[in-house]
Amino acid sequence: MILLQISSAQGPDECALAVALALKQLQKEAAALGVKVTVAEQEPARRAGTLRSVLLSLDGDAAEHISNTWCGTLQWTCESPWRGGNGRKNWFIGVARYCFEDVVIEGEIKFESLKSSGPGGQHVNKTESAIRATHLASGIVVKVQTERSQHANKRLAKLLIAHKLEQQQQNMQSEIKAQRRMFHHQITRGNPVRMFKGPDFTPVK
Repeated sequence: MILLQISSAQGPDECALAVALALKQLQKEAAALGVKVTVAEQEPARRAGTLRSVLLSLDGDAAEHISNTWCGTLQWTCESPWRGGNGRKNWFIGVARYCFEDVVIEGEIKFESLKSSGPGGQHVNKTESAIRATHLASGIVVKVQTERSQHANKRLAKLLIAHKLEQQQQNMQSEIKAQRRMFHHQITRGNPVRMFKGPDFTPVK
């Protein structure tokens, strides 16, 4: 399982729209390769249908391939849907992968089984596949109910806790800027790894 983050950094509304469009395109490409994409966290932007950032988990044999082809700067060439006559047509967003060499060991986490809530029909309420995981040392708590099995939800919960622990540790080191914070503020406007164009976010070959 791999964690990917798509971010608009400090870009304008058009970049937040590009994040939402990139998410749909990545999901489409992943589905074609048999890779399951789960939205672990997302931060909506101020306009409907746009996202400031989204954190994804990728699971499947081709997850590494998806990660390799998406990580880096993405360029979207399209006229702004909100600023008529504006000369700018190129918008940049970024995709970063988060790796954890020492994933939190299960002995440090308390797992609790819960009934899933939210959409999903009757099946959701019949099974206790949802997991609430508490990292005892830090007090970090995450709830995962995106998967059908407890095992899969535990895997994702461990990755999310590891991700939050990394952020916590980096934030405590004032002299070192956190990796995720750096990513949000510094996206290279040049040498994009992928390019897209038009309102439909069509890949440029």
